Amino acid sequence: MFTGIITRVGRIKRYQPLGTGVDHGLRLHVAAGGDYLADVALGDSIAINGACMTVTSLDPTQGVFTVDVSAESLARTAGLDRPGPVNLEKAMRPADRLGGHIVSGHVDGVGTVTRLAAVGESWNLCVLAPPNLAKYLAYKGSITVNGVSLTVNHVTDRADGCEVSINLIPHTMQHTALGALTVGARVNLEVDMIARYVERMLSLAAVPPTA
Repeated sequence: MFTGIITRVGRIKRYQPLGTGVDHGLRLHVAAGGDYLADVALGDSIAINGACMTVTSLDPTQGVFTVDVSAESLARTAGLDRPGPVNLEKAMRPADRLGGHIVSGHVDGVGTVTRLAAVGESWNLCVLAPPNLAKYLAYKGSITVNGVSLTVNHVTDRADGCEVSINLIPHTMQHTALGALTVGARVNLEVDMIARYVERMLSLAAVPPTA
């Protein structure tokens, strides 16, 4: 489990194909820097741009670790198949503060950035989410964008999906990789876990009991 509070901006330095077929994934070499890996062990979970991955090797002295990403994960996420900056978060511990919201690290869908513009001292980020996620998105609700816990300020339902408007304060722009986004960029989205359970309960309540 995670909280959506980014603890380091890392970088995918390089990747290695794990095979030659379309069913093979990639091994990512991620630079976290500094002493970030001092308390990390093999098999630990680290969210990379919101996708929970397992550490398969690490070099704490160099601040570099590897993860193996399956073809299935690559097909359902964005930004894990090329070098570049990524948001990192270690799995939360039972005694940690829940500074964001409960995040599973399982990407629900890939959205598209439709706007990123300065508004006063902050920035306005708009993301078009897939239609199947629209029912989970609400004004003042929570959403995770590339692993960052954010609050939805406005929701616009469209024929091609659901556009959410989000305010990014300077701290978020400076301490996450969201500042590197551009219009048209694809981002990993995870909806609020509680919203998923509510939707499931309501759907079952609407089904008449069988005799």
